[in-house]
Amino acid sequence: MSDLRSYSSDVAFTPAVKEIQTRKGSRDAYAHVEQRGGWRTEVDENLAALLAQTNSLYFSTASADGQPYIQHRGGPRGFVKILDNTTLAFADYSGNRQYITQGNLAENPKAHIFVMDYAHRRRVKIWGEARVIDDDPALLTSLMPQGYKARPEQVILFKISAWDTNCPQHIPQKFDAADVAAALATRDARIAELEAELATLKGETAPAH
Repeated sequence: MSDLRSYSSDVAFTPAVKEIQTRKGSRDAYAHVEQRGGWRTEVDENLAALLAQTNSLYFSTASADGQPYIQHRGGPRGFVKILDNTTLAFADYSGNRQYITQGNLAENPKAHIFVMDYAHRRRVKIWGEARVIDDDPALLTSLMPQGYKARPEQVILFKISAWDTNCPQHIPQKFDAADVAAALATRDARIAELEAELATLKGETAPAH
């Protein structure tokens, strides 16, 4: 993190951003956040719990000249691992072999993780720096989700600078197909159980001939 930053939120609130906030009337509110220390810089229980349930995220990088790129990364729930209170990591699977993210990180380590939890209508933004590790097979093996059918190629190591959450406004509520299927299976099993109980009661109360 640059020594020029006074607050962790300065990773996003640059002088240009603060000038616009002042002009549009939101600077005072964010100044109060800064006075309380700015955004969080370490993994806490809330972030750990969210990451444990995360099966999808967006990972953004930029080239040396600032050209942005966003890539989706997914896996079983909890595929993002917490190595310590400021370090995240996940296995990077073999894909289309364009290597845009890796090329960007080779010349510009700044990166961003954006996690969208549609089911609970919440989003988390994580700023930091990232690097690719492709020469540590033990680490790669430790990060690979058990039984997941993908070919791991390398590791993405992410050092947190700051993170923050957004309000749920305008986030549509969506659910994973697997979660919906599980809920429907539970419902159907309960319906079958009730129908069996009802059939038994009807048999017990049927008039004798």
